[in-house]
Amino acid sequence: MIAATSAEAGERHNVNISAIQLDQAIILLGRQTGASIGLRDRRIATLKVRAVNGKVDAAQALAKMLRDSGAMARQVAPGVFIIEAAARPALRPKLQSRPAPLPEPPEATQDIIVTAAKYDRRLRDLPGMAAVIQGRSLSFAESALGSDAIEGRVASVASTHLGAGRNKLFIRGVADSSFTGPTQSTVGQYWGDTRINYSAPDPSLRLYDVRSVEVLEGPQGTLYGAGSLGGIIRIVPEAPNMELASARAWSGLSVTQDGKPGGDIGGIINLPVKGDTLALRGLAYGGIDGGYIDDRQRGLKDVNRVETIGGRATLRFSPSQDWTIDLSGNYQRIAGDDAQYADRHDLTRSSALAQPYRNEYLLGELVIAKDLGVARLVSSTGIVDQYVAERFDATPPGELARAYDQISRIRMVSSETRLSHSGANGDGWVIGVSALSTITRQDRTFDQQFVAMGGVGEVAIIDRLPTFPVASPAGLVTVPFLTSGVVGVRNRVDEATLYGEATVAPLPWLSLTGGGRLTHSRLSGRALDRPEDLAFRLDQEAQGQRTETRFLPSIAVSLRPADRVTAFLRYQQGYRPGGLSVGTNIVQYYKGDEVETAEVGLRYIGVGRFDISLTFAHTRWRDIQADLIDESGFPITANIGDGRITSAGISAHWQPLPRLDLQAALYLNSSEVTTPTAALVAAYAADRTESAQPHAAKRAGPSLPNVADASGLFRARYSAPVGRVGYFTFDAYARYVGQSRLGIGPVLGRPQGDTLDTGIEFRIGGERRGLTLSLTNLLNEEGNRFALGSPFLMNGSNQITPLRPRSIRIGFDASF
Repeated sequence: MIAATSAEAGERHNVNISAIQLDQAIILLGRQTGASIGLRDRRIATLKVRAVNGKVDAAQALAKMLRDSGAMARQVAPGVFIIEAAARPALRPKLQSRPAPLPEPPEATQDIIVTAAKYDRRLRDLPGMAAVIQGRSLSFAESALGSDAIEGRVASVASTHLGAGRNKLFIRGVADSSFTGPTQSTVGQYWGDTRINYSAPDPSLRLYDVRSVEVLEGPQGTLYGAGSLGGIIRIVPEAPNMELASARAWSGLSVTQDGKPGGDIGGIINLPVKGDTLALRGLAYGGIDGGYIDDRQRGLKDVNRVETIGGRATLRFSPSQDWTIDLSGNYQRIAGDDAQYADRHDLTRSSALAQPYRNEYLLGELVIAKDLGVARLVSSTGIVDQYVAERFDATPPGELARAYDQISRIRMVSSETRLSHSGANGDGWVIGVSALSTITRQDRTFDQQFVAMGGVGEVAIIDRLPTFPVASPAGLVTVPFLTSGVVGVRNRVDEATLYGEATVAPLPWLSLTGGGRLTHSRLSGRALDRPEDLAFRLDQEAQGQRTETRFLPSIAVSLRPADRVTAFLRYQQGYRPGGLSVGTNIVQYYKGDEVETAEVGLRYIGVGRFDISLTFAHTRWRDIQADLIDESGFPITANIGDGRITSAGISAHWQPLPRLDLQAALYLNSSEVTTPTAALVAAYAADRTESAQPHAAKRAGPSLPNVADASGLFRARYSAPVGRVGYFTFDAYARYVGQSRLGIGPVLGRPQGDTLDTGIEFRIGGERRGLTLSLTNLLNEEGNRFALGSPFLMNGSNQITPLRPRSIRIGFDASF
C-alpha cells in the first residue's frame, strides 16, 4: 500500500493522528506531511500504532508512531519511507515454539476511518450515525451469508426474507413494501465506488475478501442521490497487493436439523504481475444451502435447496506512487429450487407446484484515482446487469395448478468523478459530478394447466426457470396452457448530477457541515405486451416521458464539549423518482417520494476501550411509494400518502479485558401513515366490515411495513493463545427482531417478526491455517421472519417464513 506523495525531507508539519491501526495511520500521515510511505507486508497492516500530535517531520512522526509496535520505518529517499516488520531478537530454544502475538480484536481500534463519506473522516468527527464492519472480523461462515451478515451486525438494518437474491434491505425503519417491483430501493448499495442496484432486489453479494462494510444511517441524498432514503451500505473489497504473492482457500460442511446437508468452498489468490506497477487479485466460491421445508401435497421433503456460485477479479495498474487504475469484474448466481415459506408451524406447506427463483448478477467497474497531495481525484464507471426470475403458486383452492412467472431484467450504467480533501482536524470537502442511466424491464405471464387423458405430466420450461411436477389424478396429465392478459412494464431513468459538501472547523470544539445536490432526471415508461382482447385502463399520466429537477440540501453541526465526546445535529433529505406500475387491469403512474430527517446524536469514544453512541431521529415521508395487492392478488405500486418515522438507537462497545470484546445495540422505531390517500382509507373501511378475516383482529393502525418496533443485538468475542497451535477464538451472538407488519393495506396487514436468532463460532489455529466449528439458531427457534410466500394465496393460507433450523458447520482454512 502506498500513501500520499513526495515531500522535502525534514520539513515540519502539524500532525494529528490518534492511536489507530498501521494502514490507516500511514494514509493520514502521508496526507498531513506529503511524505510517500510504502507498506510492503500486509501482515503488519493491522498493527496498532501510537498517537502522534504536534509539529514534527515525517521521520519523527514515524519513529514515535511505530515505537514498540513490531514495525519499523526505513527511509529510502528524501521524503520516501518503507514500513517493514521489525527484526526480532534471537530467542532461546525453549521459547522458539511460542505462537505469534494475537491480533487486536477488530473493534478495539480507537479511530475508525469512514470512507463512505467520500472524503475520509474519523468516526469521532462524523455528524451522523455510522457502523463499520472490518472485513477481517467476518469468518468464512459469516461471509457466506451475504447481506444477512450485515443485518446480524448492525441493529438498524432489516430485511425481507423471501430468500437470498430476492430481498429488500431497510435502514432505520424507512421501509416501503415487501415486494420487489418497479420502485427503487430505500437503501443505496455500493460495491466500492459503484452502485450495486437500482430498482432490483438486493443481490446479496458474498462478503469474502472484503476490507470493510460501512453503513451510514439516515438519508444520504447530498452525497448519494436517489434511493438513499434510509441510508447507504458500502462494501469495500480488498485491493490487489503489488508486493506479496499469496493465496488462501477454505471449505466447510454443514448439517441442518430436519434438513439436507450443505457445504461451501472457495479460494483467493493475489499475484504481483510486474514489479510494483501491476497486480491481480481473484476470488472464486460456491456453496449449497440444504433445504428444510417439506411439501405435503407433492410428497416432497427439503424442497428449498439453494445453490450459489460466484467470483470476482481485480487488475490494478499503478504507473506511479500517486496513480492507481483498477479494472474489476464481479459475477454471482443464486438459484433456489423452491420457496422457503411454510403454512403451519412444522416446517411444512401444501402447494401445487414448485416455486423456483434465480438471481444472476454481473458488475464491471473501472476506477481511476490520483493523489494530488492536498486533494484526491477519483473517477469510477460501472456497468450492472441483473436478471431475476421468480415463480409463484397462484393456484385457486380446489383447482388445477396455476403458476405466475415474473422476469426482471435490469441494466444500469453509472459514472462519477469527484475531488476531495481530508483535513487533520476533521475538516474537508468533496465536489463531484455523476451520471446514471438504468432500464428496468419486467415481464409477467400466467401458466394454466388443463386435463387430458394420459399419465402425470410436467409444466414446460418458462424462460430459464426449471420444470416442476404437478399433482394430478392417476390416468390424467396436466398440459401447460399459456393464458394471455398479464402486462409487463418497462421503466427508464436518466440522471445528471452536481454535488458538493464541505466541513469547516472555525473553533477547536465546533465543526460545521453543509452541502447540496442538484439532480436533473428524465423518466420514461411504457406497458409491454398489452393484450388487445382485454380492456386495460391506461392512467392519463402513464404515457410518454417527464423530467424533474431536485435540489437536496444538508446541514450539520458538531460540538466537542469534552475530549472524545461529540454531539451533533443533522438535517438531510432523500428521494426516489416515480415510474409505471402494472396491475391486473390498470397501468398507472406513481409519483416520486421524498423524506427529510432531523437527527440529534451523542458519541463517546473512550481511551479505556469503551465506546457508546446514542441517536434520536424524526423523519417525514411525503407521497410514500408502497406495494399493495389488487383484487386479483397482483402486487401493484402506488402512492399511499404521507407518513412519519420516529427512531431511537443506542450502541456500545466495551473491552473489559485485553482479549474480550463486547458489543451491544438496541433500536426502537415507531411509524405511521399520517395522511393516507382516499384509496387506502376506503380499503381499510371496507375491511372492517369483514370480521371473518383471520388476521383482522391482530391488525394495528396504518404503520409502515417491515418496521420492527424494536431490534437489538449482542456479540462477544474472546481470544487466547493455545500452545504451539496459535490461538483460540470464540464468537457468540444474539439478534432480536421485534414485531412488524407485512405491508400496507388490509390484505397485507399480517404480523411478522418477534424472533431471536443465536449462534456461536469456535476457531483454533494461526494465521496460516485453522479449524472452525459454527452453530447457528442454537435455541432452534422457528419464529416467523416474514409473512409472505405467494401474494396470490394471501387470503386463503397462513404463510410464515421460519428461521433455518439449528445447523452446524465444520470448516478448514489455509493461507499460502
